[in-house]
Amino acid sequence: MTTHDSKAHFAKVLSAFHQSEQDNGRFDLFNAKGSPSLAGWFIGPMGENKDVMQKMVARAVEANANARSEYGMQFHDPVYVTDAIKGTKEYTSTIDTLEANLEQMLGALHGSIPLSSYRNQSHMYWDCTMPGFVGYFAAMLYNQNNVAAEASPVTTMLEIEVGKDLCRMLGYAVPETDTTGTDAIVPWGHITCDGSVANAESMWAARNLTYLPVSLANAIKREPSMAAAKDLTVTLVQGGSAKLIELDNWTLMNLGVDEVIGLSPRLQSDCGISADTIKDVLDKYSVQNIGLADMHRTYLKDVTQLPVIMAPSTRHYSWPKGAALLGLGANHVQNTHVDLDGRMRMDHLREQIETCYQNRRPVLEVVAVLGTTEESSVDPLADIVALREEYRKKGMEFTIHVDGAWGGYFASILRKPRNPWPSNEQGALEHTPALVMSDYVTRQYEALQHADTQTVDPHKAGFIPYPAGAMCYRNGAMRDLIAFTAPVVFHGGVDPTVGVYGIEGSKPGAAAAGVYLSHAIIRPDQSGYGKLLGKCIFNSKRFYAQLMDIAGDNECFKVVPFQRLPAEKQGKSNAEIAAQLALIRNEIVPRENDALLEYFMSNPDAQEVFREMGSDQNIVTYALNFRTADGWNTDVALANDFNTAMFQALSIGAYNGGEVPSQPMFVTSSSFEVGDYGQEFVDAFGARLSLAPTNGSGVNFLVSTTQDPWVTATEKGNWLPMVLEALKETALEQTKLIVAKNNLQPWAGG
Repeated sequence: MTTHDSKAHFAKVLSAFHQSEQDNGRFDLFNAKGSPSLAGWFIGPMGENKDVMQKMVARAVEANANARSEYGMQFHDPVYVTDAIKGTKEYTSTIDTLEANLEQMLGALHGSIPLSSYRNQSHMYWDCTMPGFVGYFAAMLYNQNNVAAEASPVTTMLEIEVGKDLCRMLGYAVPETDTTGTDAIVPWGHITCDGSVANAESMWAARNLTYLPVSLANAIKREPSMAAAKDLTVTLVQGGSAKLIELDNWTLMNLGVDEVIGLSPRLQSDCGISADTIKDVLDKYSVQNIGLADMHRTYLKDVTQLPVIMAPSTRHYSWPKGAALLGLGANHVQNTHVDLDGRMRMDHLREQIETCYQNRRPVLEVVAVLGTTEESSVDPLADIVALREEYRKKGMEFTIHVDGAWGGYFASILRKPRNPWPSNEQGALEHTPALVMSDYVTRQYEALQHADTQTVDPHKAGFIPYPAGAMCYRNGAMRDLIAFTAPVVFHGGVDPTVGVYGIEGSKPGAAAAGVYLSHAIIRPDQSGYGKLLGKCIFNSKRFYAQLMDIAGDNECFKVVPFQRLPAEKQGKSNAEIAAQLALIRNEIVPRENDALLEYFMSNPDAQEVFREMGSDQNIVTYALNFRTADGWNTDVALANDFNTAMFQALSIGAYNGGEVPSQPMFVTSSSFEVGDYGQEFVDAFGARLSLAPTNGSGVNFLVSTTQDPWVTATEKGNWLPMVLEALKETALEQTKLIVAKNNLQPWAGG
């Protein structure tokens, strides 16, 4: 099928899709009402909704089988698997073998981490939503491939709807009406396999955007077919305008994001140059085709250094990996220092950008992480946006990318529902309040609309089955910079496929279906995901409080969260810090949720402490240390051994033969390495653990993600004390073991 035929085919399918929307409201997430009951969103920690899940899965299988039958019956096609075949020995043997192997595999899977358990306080995953499971399972039976619309006539449309919904959640203004044929900036998003791929895609788009004006300026100067554009003017980021071909390379590589994205359509509309002609010259001049080496050797001899990307030292490993794949090299991702809260330091970012400005070294992209995967820290996005405005006045431009793989869905906490449920339908028995984010974090999320690109992972805080990452563009036409097709700008129209964009080829339509159905039931606003994640934040605060209480002053071990008490962050006195700790232990920890809320009503200062304590989101990072008769251990190696032993005791290291896990709690672990965080940062955390300066060694720690909305509101009330009791008992046991192993004198207590 030719490209033209493919577009015509999809236009026909799309017309039918829009008609079905008008007829019965399907596939329209913008108007979806969602549902109010959290209890109906998951299978349940004890499998309470098993019958509901079985019914829906059975319905999905039935619908798929009926679709097969109905299609064949209209042509009177014959069956193959007849009753006679089903009665043969070979057939029954095959089915028996299938059942036996399934039972073997199911038995092995019994040894997995019980993700939905209250006791799973480990990695960035918990249970998946029932609609996410069911949507994925139902669409999986049709095995649609979203690489091309003809291979995915339904799930491509679902992906387009999901992309719009994610863009809305992340703060982009998605038009409610068709904008085809206008100059409106229309956001666009699509599903990827994960956040790593989405991050690499943002880097790819930023690179192509930075180099495109250089390519076009040289093509206009050299190619007769582009001569009509010799007087094309562009607006400069610092103000004013100039002819494109008269700009130097530094200015060409620092044109405004939207100005660059608009060059191709302007060449067509203002200069009368065809899309095919533009494609032909870009085949010869674009960095996408000739590569970085030829680009600099031929057209950028005065630009002696390759551009850089700036990201916090807490960034995910996908950033250096993506830079290596892109040909920039991993070393061209410059680490920006973070403060003691794990947030990007603006003073160091400013210093790095100023150095690039003075040396005329282009900056492709500045990355803000909204929800680091180990500290749950939110970078100062609003300040990054303001810093870019400052440097635009100097003639310097760069894209801003938000790596919200973990934290993107928390934006739903700020989104008012389009179709709110009446207050009497919100679930009177759900005793976990949905907590709003801190003032600092809220300010950063309000700045999301200014980011050029954003990564968000439905398979993390969206509670969707893997694989389901996503990439969203503020200006949807930016995707054309990485498409291996003619540079046609659709201006908000629906493309013939989502498959020509991004890194992947084949990708499961089932992933888009899982996100779609989950979003239809659990809206990404305050009525759905906002409520769900707000409860997780509340429970994480309670986890943090309980963590501060499990190791009293007379224990042989102590727990030190990476996230300092609010009083510590504010530089308060030791007495004030001790008073705040006493408040947490004596007033917050003992109360059940309803009683705690009543207490907060009459004690707003305590409520503010609760709101500000813990992490920026819902991951709590902490390390343990032990003491002997000589006092607290000061040896970083022994402390690291101790925390490693804690992790090994509270995790599943390898296949266990299908035995149901016996660990009473699950955590995960990592390390603050000097190479990533700096010696000052590592020593500061080590000192809080009573460790001596580490002299280059990292400090191991544990991580607990409270992605469970119910753990403080079970049938028996707050169950976190029972969960954290397991951590305490493990710490007491591991203290005895490490003291004995190293021939130390145990602490006598008191």
